[in-house]
Amino acid sequence: MARIKVENLSKKFGKVTALDDVSFEIHDNEFFVLFGPAGAGKTTILNCVAGITMPDEGVVSFDDKIMNRVEPAHRNVAMVFENYALYPNMTVYDNMASALRSKLYKNDEQTIREKVYAAAKMMKMEDLLERLPSQLSNGQKQRVAMGRALVRSPNVFLMDEPLAHLDAKLRNSMRTELKEMQSNLGSTCIYVTHDFIEAMSLGDRIAIINKGKIIQIGTGDEIYYMPTNEFVATLMGDPQINLIPAKIKSENTQYELCFPFGDREVTIDMPGDEGVFEKIQELNLCAVDIGIRPQHVLYAFEETEGYFKATIYSYESIGNKSVIIADCGDYQLRMIAPNGLRVQIDGDIYIHPVFEQSILFDFESKDYIVRYNEEAVKALASTQEVV
Repeated sequence: MARIKVENLSKKFGKVTALDDVSFEIHDNEFFVLFGPAGAGKTTILNCVAGITMPDEGVVSFDDKIMNRVEPAHRNVAMVFENYALYPNMTVYDNMASALRSKLYKNDEQTIREKVYAAAKMMKMEDLLERLPSQLSNGQKQRVAMGRALVRSPNVFLMDEPLAHLDAKLRNSMRTELKEMQSNLGSTCIYVTHDFIEAMSLGDRIAIINKGKIIQIGTGDEIYYMPTNEFVATLMGDPQINLIPAKIKSENTQYELCFPFGDREVTIDMPGDEGVFEKIQELNLCAVDIGIRPQHVLYAFEETEGYFKATIYSYESIGNKSVIIADCGDYQLRMIAPNGLRVQIDGDIYIHPVFEQSILFDFESKDYIVRYNEEAVKALASTQEVV
């Protein structure tokens, strides 16, 4: 077990800045997820913690012991790579046992056998131990790589997208297994992914990273319901959040939202929320971007009071649900629909965004301002409940 602290970490590769003054702390026995798009700097952070890459600036410490000058072999970390990194001439058994046969972690063969078989049982691959890597599927190779890390019981697990090459069914089951294994082993884990579902389901806390900078750190619910800016909001959610540009008109204590919809501009009374109105007055807001999740956009195929007419742009079936995308002129709105709908592309659809569930972002900076029912959402997010 280890408490990991990263302070002011910077790293450049030529003219490319991979990390730009990155700082965060990981609690002992925490499952910490680094989440962001490809090229954001996630793997570079992992390599700096492992000692594979030396930072240009900054400090990495385990339990307040600075590790910058400690060799990777002496950091007691186990790393699972996206590309497996298996020895092609060794069987599955020998690949998993290789770390325990090294000079640093030397074990007797009986102990090695017990640990390898225990890990193989956990990874459901007892019948693969005599095979070579060339005789395995990609999913099986990834499980061997993870099993090789598990046999060592290290202080820190470093996992670089270990489920990326697994099929959907195995990936779902492995997410559950991973969380349970980490909890049982009592080790700190840093997990890199660009998959929103993995980040939400696995992480005790999530760090959002983009272009070498940490954008936000928090629990999955905190980040999902109160994203620090529009980038985070679009990253956290599938389908991604809808963003509607709007003006705020005020008359005494009455507020109206004015936003484009198709070829016209719509004005509605702004839903009441004391916290939202206080923020509008405090910042003297005149223009915002309204963020509304697809599940909070209602629709009908017949003209309905309070609904606005739009055009169906596309209809996508994604497993147990479907997504309707409506063309609203300068922007598009996504909404969740059941499978099996008869939808006519370019046909009419009537839409009602539920503004009482919306998030307000600054029109210029794109930063988070306030959301409806913010205090209630904060309370629920802190207890990991879902709104």
